[in-house]
Amino acid sequence: RCSAMLYFILRRLLLLIPVIIGLTTIMFAIARVLPGDPVGLAAGPNATPAEIEALAREYGLDQPIWTQYLNYVAGLAHGDLGTSLLTRRPVAADIAAYLPATLELVIAAMAIAVVVGIPLGLVTAVWRNRWPDYLSQVGAIGAISMPRFFLGLLLQLCFAMWLMWLPLGGRFPIIMIPPPKVTGFLTVDSLIAGDFKAFWTALRYLALPAIAMSLSPLATIMRMMRASTIEVMGQDYVTTARALGLPRGKIMLKYVARNAISATLTVIGLYFGWLLGGTVLVETVFDWPGLGLYATKAIISQDMMPVIGVALVIGLLFVLAHLVIDLLYGVINPKVRYS
Repeated sequence: RCSAMLYFILRRLLLLIPVIIGLTTIMFAIARVLPGDPVGLAAGPNATPAEIEALAREYGLDQPIWTQYLNYVAGLAHGDLGTSLLTRRPVAADIAAYLPATLELVIAAMAIAVVVGIPLGLVTAVWRNRWPDYLSQVGAIGAISMPRFFLGLLLQLCFAMWLMWLPLGGRFPIIMIPPPKVTGFLTVDSLIAGDFKAFWTALRYLALPAIAMSLSPLATIMRMMRASTIEVMGQDYVTTARALGLPRGKIMLKYVARNAISATLTVIGLYFGWLLGGTVLVETVFDWPGLGLYATKAIISQDMMPVIGVALVIGLLFVLAHLVIDLLYGVINPKVRYS
């Protein structure tokens, strides 16, 4: 069994190779087809033609496109994602600095969606066609249809400006010293340092953007869990368990929930990847210093190396997230094994 699991993991990791090649080729082609003069923008409005030419030569942008692509692929083999025209720093270093903020935001949003959505799905399945079920349907439609950036603005207006309970934006106050960096997650690093004041502060800054990102996956997870639970509740083994007089709570937790959650895992994995690629608007609204805000600034300045690097990292994390979900299938449902 262990060898089969190891083979499965290696097989899925090998899928990263065509994913990286495809993303690199597509993004590199798009970056070169788009109109504009990124070198001129990076050099500044007062730069002379000689200075612009020297900057293009420094970054290798004076070479043919196919040569630039081969050089970029060769750099990828050594972990080099290129150099940003905007920050004049290696893209890999910039991504390493911004990635923890995005991961912390996405993980917090998914934690809210899973912790709230799965129990609500069970409750609405048990109370189907009653007022809790109807109320959840209305809430789910509203959460899915409302754009995240608009929801973020509403949350800022309500909780930050009117009630003044939570910060308007940012990740940590400038006047406070952040905890020593260990994981890059401010909440986790605060707990490691034993600084509960910094933990509470980081949690307050994290709350609004995480809620804004969580409502759409929460609604989808809830509805998927409801549908799966209703289907499982109609199975023969559940009817047999009821006929044997087993407690209703035991039936729901041990037999129904464990089997119903398998289908919901797929949605959780998909949403994790979608949230990674969809943090741009939320991070822009809340001025959250993550990959989305970093990519937005790069696109505005036509600095495409960071955009390509961000796309590669998100694609890599997306595949890894699905690998974890596939492994969880075998843990939650013993009938699902890898051969």
